[in-house]
Amino acid sequence: MTSMSMTSMSASISTNRPYSKYVSLVFMLAYVGVLVFINEIDSYDEIDNESYDEDSLQQLRGLKDGKNALTGHKYTSIFVDPPPLFPLTSRTILGFTLSVFGLLLAAGGGIGGGGILVPLYTLVLSFTPKHAIPLSNITVFGGSLANFILNSSKRHPLADRPLVDWDLILVMEPVTILGALIGAIVNKLLNDVVLAILLVVLLTLTANNSLKKAVKMYKKETKEIEKRKKQRDIELAKIAKEQEEGLLQSESTSLLPNPAPETLDPELLTILTSESTISLQKVTSLTALFICILILNVLKGGGYYSPLGIHCGSPGWWFSNLLMFLLITLFMFNVRTTLIKKYHTKQRLNFKYVPGDIQWSERNTIVYPLICTVAGGVAGMFGVGGGIVKGPLMLAMNVHPKVSGATSATMILYTSFTATTSFFVFGLVVKDYAVVCFFLGFIATWVGQVGMTKLMEGNERNSYIAFSIGGVVAVSAVMMGVQSIISLAEGKTGGGGGGICG
Repeated sequence: MTSMSMTSMSASISTNRPYSKYVSLVFMLAYVGVLVFINEIDSYDEIDNESYDEDSLQQLRGLKDGKNALTGHKYTSIFVDPPPLFPLTSRTILGFTLSVFGLLLAAGGGIGGGGILVPLYTLVLSFTPKHAIPLSNITVFGGSLANFILNSSKRHPLADRPLVDWDLILVMEPVTILGALIGAIVNKLLNDVVLAILLVVLLTLTANNSLKKAVKMYKKETKEIEKRKKQRDIELAKIAKEQEEGLLQSESTSLLPNPAPETLDPELLTILTSESTISLQKVTSLTALFICILILNVLKGGGYYSPLGIHCGSPGWWFSNLLMFLLITLFMFNVRTTLIKKYHTKQRLNFKYVPGDIQWSERNTIVYPLICTVAGGVAGMFGVGGGIVKGPLMLAMNVHPKVSGATSATMILYTSFTATTSFFVFGLVVKDYAVVCFFLGFIATWVGQVGMTKLMEGNERNSYIAFSIGGVVAVSAVMMGVQSIISLAEGKTGGGGGGICG
């Protein structure tokens, strides 16, 4: 039954036109239609017949006074209570349902889907960005954990090594954080309208490039599939002819010796052996860096109130940022030195790279980190997750799609966990929704990842990952554009363009 279904699926999909891009288009149109509909209706609740008019909102709105336990500094902040989870409303069910579709679409590309979730949680579930962003991070964290579990046992399709490229992570992730720190500062200096326009333009161009890359890969795969099919037909015809002439039996009794296996250089064998497993040293070093950055960011305040009473623009604030910059720079210097040394050793031993491998030469260990720093700056400036930038970036770097998806998902695990921890520390997590969002992300991503794997194996196509990445970025461009337009129309934004702390 399974074999027949996969065969029929292969026959229907393996045509000259990549239908996956039309699936992405359908997702986009469906989301836009739902969001327009949601925006037109008021917040009347069909289940408990409660209408949240201005008076009701004034009761929910209030002032929260607090005092820092360490410094004694008093502060007052305006807040709006988040909507309750129970009893479940039709709006809540719709929001979670749309989130599942977004997560299923994002699962194959390993890019999280935060660009879809934040607008959904804001426009459909009626959360303010203050609560929508943490819930989106928790959902993405659940999904990235599912991806990590599934990918940890997978192997590289062209070499005897893990699917996740940890060298690529060590190069991309720290400098992405560095860029995000810079981008967050630039975000304070630009007007909200300018940021919204630039974000939509950037995501549109990124989606266009990713989908073009996916179509190119799809066409190349189609030619390779046809070539393999012709070759199999020739081999089957040859075997049938040999069986008829009785040559197959005589060849099977041939006394010609088998060729001796190639003898590998001991140093090369050591490299191949070390790369065949996940390096614990790489994992622990990156984890240690993230813990240090997390602690410094929490103590600094991370955009919210600092437990040490550090104010934006103060010497302590600048010192915390400078310390994070220095830590990341020293870490990257060590990574670059190690990769260059290994590169020259591989060159001396005539190491055979497979398609999609990056050779970490002196030039590449400068160029690619700079590109990733810019990508991180974009993520920090626009407040989007790094996956939506790094996924397309790795495709542009010609990294194998399977490696790109698994590596991107692993990086998102680090960033989403760090962000989620920070949000918990600052008390911005709506706990009942957080539990649902975590398991929603985990289960939907697990199902999407397994489904994508079966689809790729059944049709011998890796381009589906590229279509997934391009589709998610395209949907994110539309949804974040809709969110920005609605926010501007309602007067909820339009500020910015002041100082770093203003």
